[in-house]
Amino acid sequence: MTDDYGDKLGGASILVIDDEPGMRNFLSKILAPRAARVEQAASPAEASRMLDQAHFDLVIVDNVMPGKTGLQWLEDQRRLGLFAETILITAYADLDTAIAALRVGVGDFVLKPFRANQILGAVARTLDRRSLRRDNALLRRELSAGGSSAGKMLGKSEPMTRLRGMLEKLAPLPTPVLFTGESGTGKELAARHLHGLSARRDKPFVAVNCAAIAPDRIVPELFGTVEGRDHATPGLLLLADGGTLFLDEVAQMPEPLQAALLRVLEDQRLRPEGSEREIPLDLRFVFATNADLPAAMEAGTFRADLYHRINVMRIEMPPLRDRSEDITDLAALFLSQFESSLGMGGLRLDNGTLMKLRRYDWPGNVRELRNMIERSVILGEFPEEFAGHGTVTGAAAIESLDLVMQRHMLHILQQCGGNRAEAARRLGVSRKTIDRKMALWSDG
Repeated sequence: MTDDYGDKLGGASILVIDDEPGMRNFLSKILAPRAARVEQAASPAEASRMLDQAHFDLVIVDNVMPGKTGLQWLEDQRRLGLFAETILITAYADLDTAIAALRVGVGDFVLKPFRANQILGAVARTLDRRSLRRDNALLRRELSAGGSSAGKMLGKSEPMTRLRGMLEKLAPLPTPVLFTGESGTGKELAARHLHGLSARRDKPFVAVNCAAIAPDRIVPELFGTVEGRDHATPGLLLLADGGTLFLDEVAQMPEPLQAALLRVLEDQRLRPEGSEREIPLDLRFVFATNADLPAAMEAGTFRADLYHRINVMRIEMPPLRDRSEDITDLAALFLSQFESSLGMGGLRLDNGTLMKLRRYDWPGNVRELRNMIERSVILGEFPEEFAGHGTVTGAAAIESLDLVMQRHMLHILQQCGGNRAEAARRLGVSRKTIDRKMALWSDG
C-alpha cells in the first residue's frame, strides 16, 4: 500500500491474537497489504509458541478470550521477555482495565466496535513511538560515545579499489566480516560502507567499542534486561535487529561476553538477563580489531571457537602509507570540513605541503592525518615539517618541476609495490636514477 499508513507500517512484523476467526481475518486483511509480515494466533497458548519462534514488532491482542484474558497473557509474557509493542482490543474501557494495561506496557487501546482507520491509526501511532524510542536511544548512545564516524570512504588507489570491490561482493550476504589492520585505517567507516551497500541500509547500524564499556556492564548493555512484569530494557542487539551490529576492539571482549556472543552467532537468538525466553534475531555481524587475534587465542584471552566463527571473511585495511596517492583527496576533504565547522579559513594545500604529506609514513594513518589538519586549521598554519612554500613562479619553477617529478615517481613506485627496478622500467630511466632521486628527496 502507498497510503500514509502503508508508509508507517512498512517493514513491521505484526502478530494478531483473537479467538474469533472473523476478527483475525478482518485485521489481517487490513494490515497485511501494508506491513512486512502479519501472523495470526487463535489462542494465547498458540501465540506463546509463535513468539518462541519469531520476533514481532507489534502484538495486537483481544482482552476477552477463553482461559486467559489478554492482559493476563501479556503480564506472563513480559516476565518471560516480551519486548514487542502491544495494542489491546477491548469492549470495556473501565478504569481497572486501563490501569492494568499501563502496568504491562500496553501502548494503545482500540474499543469494539471499530473501523479500519481506527486500528490503522493505533498501529501507526504505536510503531511511530517504537521507532522514536529506538532512534533516541541509539542517538543518545552515539553522542555519548563521541559522535558518528560516518563519512565518505575516499581513495582512488589500487588498495582502496580492491577494498570497495570486496565490500560490494560481501554486501548482499549475511556472512560475518572481520576488519583487521592498524589503528586509524578506517575500519568503522568500511563497516558503515558495507552496511550502506546492503539491503539492510534502512535499518540501524549500531557500533560498539568493546574496550569502552565496563566489563560488568557490557553483557546487559548488549543483551538487555528483564526485571519483573513492568521493566524490560532492550539491549543493543535487539535495537539493531534487522540491521548491522559492528563490534570494534573485539580482542578486549570479557570472557562472559565471548561465550554469550558465540551462542548468538550460532543460533541468531539472544536471551536478555532475567528473561526466560530466547528472542530470534535478524542481524549482520561485523567485527574489527587492530590486535593479533591468533596470538590472543594462543595466550588464552580469546576463545578459539569464537575466533573461527568470526573469521569467515577477513579484510585487512590498507595503511595510509601504502596508498599515499589518496592523501591529496583526504587532506582536501578534512580541510574543507574543519574550515566549515570551525568557521576558520586561510590554509592552502600547496604542492610543497602535499608532497611532504605524501612522504610522511603516517603511523596513526587516516586518523592522524585528520587530527593534524584539525590542529592546523585551529592554529592557522601547518606544522613546520609539513609547511610548503606556496605556488612558485619564475626562477623557482625548477623546484615546482622537481615536485611534479617526485609526485609522479612516488606514484609509479606505489603501483609497483616499492619495486624500484620495475618502477625504473616503467619510467624509462635507470635504477641508479631512481636511487639517486630518492636519496636526494629523503635528505631534503
